[in-house]
Amino acid sequence: MKRLELILALSFCLLSPLEAAERLVPAEPGALTRELARAEDGDVLRLAPGLHSGSIVIERPLTLEGSGQAVIDGEGQGSVIVITAPDAVVRGLVIQGSGSSHETIDAGVSLGKTALRAVVEGNRLLGNLYGVDIHGAQDALVANNVIEGRRDHRVNDRGNGVYVWNAPGARVEGNDVRWGRDGIFVNTSRENIFKNNRFRELRFAIHYMHANDSEVTGNISIGNDLGYAVMFSKRVKIIDNISIGDAEHGVMLNYANSSEVRGNLVRDGGNRCAFLYNAHKNRIVGNRFERCATGIHFTAGSERNEITGNAFIGNRTQVKYVGSRWLDWSAGGRGNHWSDFAAYDLNSDGIADTPYRPNDRMDHILWTQPAAKLLLGTPAVQLVRWSQSAFPALLPGGVVDSRPQMQPVEIPIPAFRGAS
Repeated sequence: MKRLELILALSFCLLSPLEAAERLVPAEPGALTRELARAEDGDVLRLAPGLHSGSIVIERPLTLEGSGQAVIDGEGQGSVIVITAPDAVVRGLVIQGSGSSHETIDAGVSLGKTALRAVVEGNRLLGNLYGVDIHGAQDALVANNVIEGRRDHRVNDRGNGVYVWNAPGARVEGNDVRWGRDGIFVNTSRENIFKNNRFRELRFAIHYMHANDSEVTGNISIGNDLGYAVMFSKRVKIIDNISIGDAEHGVMLNYANSSEVRGNLVRDGGNRCAFLYNAHKNRIVGNRFERCATGIHFTAGSERNEITGNAFIGNRTQVKYVGSRWLDWSAGGRGNHWSDFAAYDLNSDGIADTPYRPNDRMDHILWTQPAAKLLLGTPAVQLVRWSQSAFPALLPGGVVDSRPQMQPVEIPIPAFRGAS
């Protein structure tokens, strides 16, 4: 009996994986490289406070932990940390000093296509050309990092905070991104989630190209050239995001189809709160577009879009649309709220008793012939506008809201909940 128990115990030891080791890595030249060469799968390498030289390659599924006080410096060569193993974790480090090559995409952390399920979490990535490059790594997670890009280049010569290329299932959540080109640039990917990030002083906060079936939720864009740009993509959900003071557009759909734009607040944009260019079959519902030069501008044959339940507040031009067709911006008995519409509601059902038309023939003339602005205020222009308001049949086509809402949707600005 004792012999049988001994055989079973030996068999269990042989079949069981070795227990992962935890190693302390001193801040000494070459120490990190040596420990990576010695490490086994599942090991935890705890980096002592201080400076550790890069660049390094993680070829095993292990954890690199810095507790916020260990600095890995790439010394200006290539990517600082390259991960090629699945299930690797990089956490709590200061990562700096990447190279400057766009051709090789020099980054603070580079995740290759074999870095499945990699985790980059709770780090400070400072002054790298790219922050994190998710280059084919499926189901990767980049969460709660502070990413501050280069400021010694022009904006278009900088790298992106997070670059996602052909990385299905990748998630970017809770990051604070500043001073790069685009906060997140995603190209040729699908099923990605970008959630609860903050973007400041960038070209685009989030920039989509050929990326389908993805989600942009709960992000905050402040003072960028453009907030959320979705181009050449389908079935993207843009929900509950904030855009404050973005110069060109808060939300842009360019050749973007069958997507949902819901519950977003765009305020104090320099140009357009929302811009649709050749975008079809999208649902734009429950948003608040406030204090922009133009509330929403759509053109290039954008058709079959549902635009309802939105609030257009204090925009100099609420809607810019040039076309000969009538478009009714109401659905299911619900239209939009317009701050410049002197509406009345005698039966108190929350819906204005008359339709609203945000543009007239003179608007069309002014948009297509800017020199005509010299005629503004003349009796001829006022007569045309009065006649069109008195006799709507004279209008050539455009937007009409047959069920305007008396009360606007309210969208508060949440506190940023990610890394800072």
